[in-house]
Amino acid sequence: MNWPAWLPLRADLAPLSPYGAPQVASTAALNTNENPYPPSAALQKAIADAVLLVAADLNRYPDRDATLLRQKLSAYINELSSMEFSEENIWAANGSNEIIQSIFLAFGDGPVLGFTPSYSMHPLIAKVTGSKWIDGQRNSDFSLNVEKAVAQIQQHKPALTFITTPNNPTGGAVTIEEIKVLADAVAKVGGLLVVDEAYAEFSCEISAATLIPNYPHVIVIRTMSKAFAFAGARVGYLICDPAVKDAMMLVRLPYHLSALTQAAACVALDFKDELLGFVSTLRQSRQVLEDCLHEMGLATIPSSANFILFTGFSADAPKLWSELLSKGVLVRDVGLAGYLRVTIGNEAENKLFITALKELI
Repeated sequence: MNWPAWLPLRADLAPLSPYGAPQVASTAALNTNENPYPPSAALQKAIADAVLLVAADLNRYPDRDATLLRQKLSAYINELSSMEFSEENIWAANGSNEIIQSIFLAFGDGPVLGFTPSYSMHPLIAKVTGSKWIDGQRNSDFSLNVEKAVAQIQQHKPALTFITTPNNPTGGAVTIEEIKVLADAVAKVGGLLVVDEAYAEFSCEISAATLIPNYPHVIVIRTMSKAFAFAGARVGYLICDPAVKDAMMLVRLPYHLSALTQAAACVALDFKDELLGFVSTLRQSRQVLEDCLHEMGLATIPSSANFILFTGFSADAPKLWSELLSKGVLVRDVGLAGYLRVTIGNEAENKLFITALKELI
C-alpha cells in the first residue's frame, strides 16, 4: 500500500499486507477451512437462551478470567486426551490468533523459529509485535524434518519455536514422538515449544497436550472455530502449565472475552458430542475428495486436517483459482507455486468443486 506521508506508521509495518482470504460471492466457499455444518436448531436455541440470560447483566463487565469456560474447556481436553487438567491449565481468548499474539507479547523477546510454509499468522504477528522471526526449513514435500529442525533450534536458540500439527496449509501431522524430540531440543536452549493444534480433532495423532505434565515448556494452542463449527464466535484457548497461564494475565487486555462469547462457548461445549459428530463425516469426505483428485491425475499432500493441498494441474494456480471462482467455487491460493488448497465442504459443495475442476483441467 502507498501510505500517506502524514501517517506516522511504524517503518517495519509499512511493507506488510493485512491477513485475510478473499471475501467474494460464491456457491461453494471452500477457502477458509470452516466447518460446513451449521449449529442445529437445538443448539441455536440453547445459545439464544444463554445469551438472553447474560443480556440482563450487560451493564456489568464479564468475568475477566472466563472461569466457567476454562473449566469446561479443561473437562473437554481431559475427556479427549485422558488428562487431569484444571482451569489453571487453560487460557481462553478471542480466537487462537489472540492467543498467539499474547504468547508473543509475553515471551517473544528473543528469536522466534517456525517451519514454513505454515500458518501465515505466526510470522505476521511476530513482525507486528516486534519479534525476530526466523523461517525454518521443511522437506521438499512440506513434511517436517525433525533432525534438521533440531539443528535449527540449536543454531538459533529461539525463545519460541512454533510447529503446527496438522500443518496449515499443507495438512501433514507431526507424531507425538517427534514432538518429544523437539521438546527436548527446545528445553536445552531455554525456550518454549508452541504447538498449534487448530485442526487436531481431524487428526488421529496424540495431542501434544499430553506432554505438558512432564514438559512444562510445551504449550498447545487450540480453537473452537474448526471442529466445533464455531468460527463466528471467535474462541481460542491455550493448554499449558499454570505459570504460562499466569503470564497470559500480564499481557491480556482488560475483560477481553465478552460475556456473550463466554456464554455461547459454554453452551457449545455442552453440545460437544453433537458438534464433533461431524468430524468423522468430514474425515470420510476428505478421503472421497482425495480419491476424486487422484482419479483426475492430480497429486495431493497427505492431510490430517479438514482441507487438501493439491497440485498437478497445467494452469498456474492464480489462473485456475480464478476459473474455479467463475464457476462458483472459491478455493485458496496459499502462495505456493503450482498448488491450491480446498476445504472439505458438505456433499453438495464437494460435488460442485469436483465437477468444476473436471471441466477446467
